[in-house]
Amino acid sequence: MPDLSCRATEEELMDDLSLASDALRQNLDELETINTWLGGYRVVLNGLNRLRPRFPQGRAVRVADLGSGGGDTLRHIAGWARRQAVAVELVGVDANAFMISYAKDKATGFPEISFQQQDIFAQEFRQQPFDIITCSLFCHHFSSEALAVLLRQLKEQASVGIIINDLHRQPLAYYSIKWLTRLFRGSYLVQNDAPLSVARAFTRREWQDILRAAGIGRYSLRWRWAFRWQVIF
Repeated sequence: MPDLSCRATEEELMDDLSLASDALRQNLDELETINTWLGGYRVVLNGLNRLRPRFPQGRAVRVADLGSGGGDTLRHIAGWARRQAVAVELVGVDANAFMISYAKDKATGFPEISFQQQDIFAQEFRQQPFDIITCSLFCHHFSSEALAVLLRQLKEQASVGIIINDLHRQPLAYYSIKWLTRLFRGSYLVQNDAPLSVARAFTRREWQDILRAAGIGRYSLRWRWAFRWQVIF
């Protein structure tokens, strides 16, 4: 039984930036299915609705999704924007070249979406301004200390706000996803990384400590189904 009293530090298999295989493609498809089943996209779309009164007028809203992976969150944002008649310019940012190629193929039919292979800590990326930055199941890949540094950076880059959608570290969440991925014969990647993602994730107190370390005093921190945190600042 893992010790869920503190965040796990073991790296996920998907953290290997050289990973490029049919197994990774299957894993990305599986993650999209899991997020659809468990309502993960609603966390981001609700955040956009909450920030909408602050959207810029007279031009497209520029949104970056960090660690965009298969681009599924961006496609859901594009669908939301079309339904709401909101003009958007959506940018997926990922360090893995295979992810970028996969996401581009899946985003055919969404001209409002583009992708960049970038190191988010590099000066080239840090100089790019956005209205909104979203992070979906991305923040748990960082140590608490590195995440505080990143959030401080993103606060300077986003003129409207940041929306974070990440996991709640909790025994029921851990064992539920562990057995679901086995029951449905998921890839070796998802069977390893899905429960590990929960073990690397956050409690409410940890989020409060990270935001305090980042110098962020005004924020919204809400628990959302299923076992997700929504952070907006």
